[in-house]
Amino acid sequence: MIRVAIAEDDFRVAKIHEAYIEKIEGMCVIGSAINAVETLDLLNKQSVDLLLLDIYMPDRLGTELLWEIREYHPGLDIIMITASTDKEFLEKSLGYGVFHYLIKPVDLQKFNQTMDQYKKKKQLFQEAKEVNQNLLESIFGMNQTKISQGNLPSGIDSVTLRKVMDLLQSFPNGMTSEKVGEKMGASRTTARRYLEYLVGTGYLKAESVYGIVGRPERRYYLQERKTNI
Repeated sequence: MIRVAIAEDDFRVAKIHEAYIEKIEGMCVIGSAINAVETLDLLNKQSVDLLLLDIYMPDRLGTELLWEIREYHPGLDIIMITASTDKEFLEKSLGYGVFHYLIKPVDLQKFNQTMDQYKKKKQLFQEAKEVNQNLLESIFGMNQTKISQGNLPSGIDSVTLRKVMDLLQSFPNGMTSEKVGEKMGASRTTARRYLEYLVGTGYLKAESVYGIVGRPERRYYLQERKTNI
């Protein structure tokens, strides 16, 4: 059971969020606070997994509590919920590693979606025995990132990258860099550069197999989950 605390000075909003939580399987509200003092006191007295933290509270800003919470409760997960659209608050929250940042009013669908993502992350950590690429991709959502020229490194062209992706989708049994280069009309070195980039982003996986002459060669395969392009 994931234990949730709510720090919200508007009791009506707090009740709404509490009602949302109580309908989610595997989560329960163990307490609420209406200001910063009560929030810190609650965290010191109760075992809390997740804190829903408002920014505008009567005695201190929620963002001003983040350093203290991290100092004394480093394992606590935090989701900021605020009516503020000030970018400075977002930047500070991200700097303290908050799980999510929601803008009020938060409807039930968005709230449930966020909590579902949080539960999945917790489950991944509980089940994982070691850190591997699949775990990192699941946590950071790398496989859900659309590829555009704006976020590609130097030497990787979005048009060519798309061609490589489309090519690998047509060969589920995998391809070598030599074969990819041949199909694309590019050199083996160029093909390998794009293939290794796709391995790094989690779109492809690579295995060493032995060719006809007994020499190991690197073969590239699609991962089960595919990137949205």
